Amino acid sequence: MTNLIFHDARQDDLGFIVRLIVEDNVVASMDEPDRPDHPRYLAAFNAINADPNQRLMIAELDGEAVGTLQLTFIPGINRLGETRCLVEAVHISPSHRSKGLGGQMMQWAIAEARARGCGLMQLTSNKSRLDAHRFYKRLGFAASHEGFKLAL
Repeated sequence: MTNLIFHDARQDDLGFIVRLIVEDNVVASMDEPDRPDHPRYLAAFNAINADPNQRLMIAELDGEAVGTLQLTFIPGINRLGETRCLVEAVHISPSHRSKGLGGQMMQWAIAEARARGCGLMQLTSNKSRLDAHRFYKRLGFAASHEGFKLAL
């Protein structure tokens, strides 16, 4: 198995990231994959990049971007002031799925969370993504909570 290389996303990675999100979306979105230079994408990228508690990552295989994920480190009072890591926007290019790369990405993310002193990692997954749920359970995640969202 070939190992992935990880780097913090750069502004020129936005086109890849937005295309992956749109390709993988199970609900209609307002994303514009042909406009990665949209001011809102740039503002979000700059905010993530400026925040030491955020990491927007690119996974590369043989010099080609094949995946992305975002980590958010959340300090909290709960669990004796424990920091937790929220994993968001985990996506692999369709042509690279089912090759173990998602597992490598998540193992890297878990190691990164541990290195940052996190005691818990959490994520949400759309209820319709049954394959993703099996994937996360194989990695040791438990479906312990019900998630809620409110569109604003």
